[in-house]
Amino acid sequence: MRTFGVEEELLLIDPSAGAPVAVAPLILGRPSAEQGFALEAEMQQEMLEVVSPPCRTADELTEVVTQGRRAADARASEFGARAVPLATSPVGCTPHASSSPRYQQMIARYGTTARHSFTCGLHVHVAVESAEEGVGVLDRIREWLPSILALSANSPFWKGTDTGYASYRYDVWSRWPSAGPSPVFGSETAYREHERVLLATDILLDAGMLYFDARLSRNHPTVEIRVADVCLREEDTVTVAVLCRALVETAAAEWRLGRPPLGSPERLLRLASWRSALTGMRGDHVDLLTGEPRTARQAIDALLSHVEPGLSLFGDLARARAGAEAILRRGTGADWQRARFERRGRMEDVVAAAWARQPLESPQAQVELAAS
Repeated sequence: MRTFGVEEELLLIDPSAGAPVAVAPLILGRPSAEQGFALEAEMQQEMLEVVSPPCRTADELTEVVTQGRRAADARASEFGARAVPLATSPVGCTPHASSSPRYQQMIARYGTTARHSFTCGLHVHVAVESAEEGVGVLDRIREWLPSILALSANSPFWKGTDTGYASYRYDVWSRWPSAGPSPVFGSETAYREHERVLLATDILLDAGMLYFDARLSRNHPTVEIRVADVCLREEDTVTVAVLCRALVETAAAEWRLGRPPLGSPERLLRLASWRSALTGMRGDHVDLLTGEPRTARQAIDALLSHVEPGLSLFGDLARARAGAEAILRRGTGADWQRARFERRGRMEDVVAAAWARQPLESPQAQVELAAS
């Protein structure tokens, strides 16, 4: 069984005003008894990352994601905050960089790009048998990642305005010099050489700043798919994750059979990703076989058809179909946010509705928050 897991970056907000608050150091500075997942720091103190362990089944991942979100929210409530799955903050703020030496060095070197890097993503890790297999996978999933991005889109607002994007997070993240689609590598040796060439420029601090849409993990025997927004709904996180695992399984099978990758040019992939970030599930996508527009439904149907063998292998076919259909029917997190904003035209209402969607895990925390 090919295991998989997720890293979800959550926004820490003041529930009374909807503005982000820098309480991550307080949360992480208090001993925790959580098991099954980890809470970790991110670049900004207004963010918190929830890291799942490797999971074997979608049901197991669902339970871990639910527990992790609830626990992060309950811990935040101890300091008068809430942890919400929004990929950008609807209410504007000036974020505060984490105090780690590496993050401080990034702030000093990359200026506004680093200071304003205030976005919450979803990273899906899928196990691979070797780095060579992992590179074979990376070469063969490139064309499908724009659809993964569109399914996850959850960041229409930035500094109090509607950006016109479904995933403005992807646009902001693309400002990093190494972010975006990667080339076809062909082998682990070529992957490592590409990495060496980029690091030799002395523009990037280290290999951790190779912010490709998908990459080999530095710390785990996995392919790390990094293209997605953090999803508003837990079930959408699981839908995205099972599709990513099936993508990896399908690509690994193609690699073992010696089937060549499609090899779309990076510039075309960037255009396709930009279109998916702009429209989400509410506009055209790019058919990377023809370079022409196609509807969101056509793009997702093509993705489901492509990965059907992998989904069937893991028993995820019905779940993935239902999850994708739900997103197509009701919309993404971006659509949900816009609908909440349209009611009264207040960004604070969007944030309030996001944290009100889920109860705090701890009953005592609910009492303390209500009294604060």
